[in-house]
Amino acid sequence: MKLLDFLKRERKQSASVAKERLQIIVAHQRSQRGGTPDYMPMLEKELLEVIRRYVQVEDDAININLDSEDNCSVLELNVTLPRA
Repeated sequence: MKLLDFLKRERKQSASVAKERLQIIVAHQRSQRGGTPDYMPMLEKELLEVIRRYVQVEDDAININLDSEDNCSVLELNVTLPRA
């Protein structure tokens, strides 16, 4: 009877197992890489372009910090605006 129970038991879908494994691999690679992510320079450039649509600012007027703790990442953006 135990053999039938074994064969009838629900198995996880292969897609969900693959997703869990991929999440573990990505988390492991991020923890080993350290430092700033590869996309940060491009993100800074694009944010500066958007801000310049409304206010003229210098290239060094934007400061971006990415802090990560446990399962939470915080993107901090500081822009020095000119006095009107």
